[in-house]
Amino acid sequence: MPTSRDDILAAVAGISLPDGGTLGASDMVRAIQIDADTVRFVIEAPDSATAATLEPVRQAAVAAVQALAPGQTVSAVLTAHSAPAPKPEPPSLKIGRHPTPQAGPTPVVGVDRILAIGSGKGGVGKSTVSSNLAVALAKKGRRVGLLDADIYGPSQPRMMGVSKRPASPDGKTIIPLHAHGVTMMSIGLMVDPDKAVVWRGPMLMGALQQMLTQVEWGELDVLIIDLPPGTGDVQLTLCQKTSVTGAVIVSTPQDVALLDARKAIDMFKTLNTPLLGLIENMSTFYCPHCGEETQIFGHGGVSHEAERLGVPFLGALPIDLDTRLSGDAGTPIALGDGPVAQAYAELAQRFIDGGMA
Repeated sequence: MPTSRDDILAAVAGISLPDGGTLGASDMVRAIQIDADTVRFVIEAPDSATAATLEPVRQAAVAAVQALAPGQTVSAVLTAHSAPAPKPEPPSLKIGRHPTPQAGPTPVVGVDRILAIGSGKGGVGKSTVSSNLAVALAKKGRRVGLLDADIYGPSQPRMMGVSKRPASPDGKTIIPLHAHGVTMMSIGLMVDPDKAVVWRGPMLMGALQQMLTQVEWGELDVLIIDLPPGTGDVQLTLCQKTSVTGAVIVSTPQDVALLDARKAIDMFKTLNTPLLGLIENMSTFYCPHCGEETQIFGHGGVSHEAERLGVPFLGALPIDLDTRLSGDAGTPIALGDGPVAQAYAELAQRFIDGGMA
């Protein structure tokens, strides 16, 4: 009979393993039991896949110990470490639900000012103004967030050049993305870009509430909210449930656009949301070949409306091909140094000087 545990370990130490090591060097021999006529031990592999290759090693170990202890019954069992429990995936965050009850307008944590950028109708370049204004303010050192609240037609992911799905470590908190110095979030980052969002009003309101309250916006000087056109559920929810600093209306100069802009202005007035001013977009066009100025949509209509209403006229922005190309490429034109970028820089400075950003 072997005299000690050390005798058994020494007997099996030199047995080769499939990976080139030895049984002794691997420290796999465990639970040695020595009785009057029996020797038992365990060979414990690091995982089940390795254990499946060790049957020849087990047999060799039994033979080695049997030679050391003739007349004794020798047995060895192959086992493997239990595989660690897989780390659970964080719960999947669902955007779009019925809103949760809320007692009156509340601020967004960490955000100093909230600016709602609205328009009475689509096609006036409101989203282009929102993204470029955000970039222009960031270039001036402001901490800026951009929330794309156009649930049915989100365009900011394309305009800001981002497509990654925001992370959610716990299924509740949303980690926003960053682009061109701006912290941003859009429903377009959370849904299949090729599929329509087919939701009724309560789902829209719930989604907006989630993007305002569950996103980790951090410390921001201003959060710009790019609203959908019109006067619907999203606008109502924002103004009734969130402490909005004020609204800015974007319109083109022609009468047809101003008719709808007046409705948006009246909506914000009805909701007791301060109207901070009006912006005239697509105010004029300069031919890139001859330099001739053409006022495609008229000119000055928005400034006259602002004067009539007694609210600030914040600026006029031109229409040009590079603005469209830059937006499609995900690099807002305000990033550059040309005439349109300068117009946005001046607009951003007007916001800063007026205490709006």
